[in-house]
Parts: sequence; C-alpha cells; structure tokens
Amino acid sequence: MKSFLSIIAFLFMFNQVNAQDLPYYEIPESTENYSAGAVASRMIDGLGFRFYWASEGLTEKDLQFKPTPESRTSGETIDHILGLSEVILNAAEKKPNGAKQPEMSFAEKRVKILNNLKKASDILKTQTDLTEFKIIFGDKAYPFWNAINGPIADALWHCGQIVSFRRSSGNPFPKGVSVFTGKVRK
Repeated sequence: MKSFLSIIAFLFMFNQVNAQDLPYYEIPESTENYSAGAVASRMIDGLGFRFYWASEGLTEKDLQFKPTPESRTSGETIDHILGLSEVILNAAEKKPNGAKQPEMSFAEKRVKILNNLKKASDILKTQTDLTEFKIIFGDKAYPFWNAINGPIADALWHCGQIVSFRRSSGNPFPKGVSVFTGKVRK
C-alpha cells in the first residue's frame, strides 16, 4: 500500500511538472517581421496564452458551471474550443475538416487544444502569403480570412466566457497573468 501511494504521489508530481511544459504558459517571443503568416501566428499565440490561463486550475465545479439553463457549461465550451482548434490546425496543415474526436478527459482536451494551436502557429509563422491556407469543409474551401474572423475570433470569445464563468463559480482568473504582455508576473 505504501509503494502504491508513492507511485500515485510520483505520478501527480510528474503530471504537475509536465503541465508547466505545455505551450503558452507565456507567449513566445515575437518575430522581427510583420508578414501575413507572422501576424496570423501571433494571433494564434495570443489565443493559446488566453486559453492556457482561462483553463488553468479549472475544477469539476467550474467545468459544470453555466449561468443559465440555456447556456453551455464551461466544459461544453472547452469542447467547442477543441473543435475550433482543429479547424485552425487543419487550415495550417491544408487538411479538410470532419474527423471525429475520441473521448477525452478535460486534461487531455486542454493539452490537445494547446498543442493544436502551437502547431498551427509554428506552421504559419514563416509564411509570407496565406492564400494557399484554406478552411475546407467537404467540397467547399474558404480563404484564410475566414480563419481569422471565424475560429480564431470565436475561440477568443469563448476564452472570455470561460474566465467569466470561472469567476462566477468562485474560481477567479490567476493573478499576475498579463494578456497585454503575454507574460506572468512573479
């Protein structure tokens, strides 16, 4: 029994260390250029940073919270952000949308969202022209402009909802996080 508890304690500590290794604890350094790809990448980085901190430390109570019976819960909102992150990544990877997601825990969804955003940002960062990056649904392709006003802006909107909902459920946004600088004040 003692060794079992030791293993559980080790796994808990290992998980905590890995959580700090997730992308977007802080926004990566900016590039020197303002190309189309660099700007799109930075928008995604801003989204990743906001999602990281909006979702950091959420409890089961937070995930189940919704302000009205007609609203989504924070957990359902995170499911929606996961889908949006897939659309963003698929546009960057030039892949069609529509693949089914496996069942995942909140922690797994959070990791997947952050990694999806980081991959998309890394792909777009060095691009000078985004005309070849499209959002593809079936036989319909939309220009990258739709990624900006669609899934990127929508996910930013929903990060704000999560912050509002977590405050309403008694779990305020972590102190020291500056969305202006993309840094965490110690």
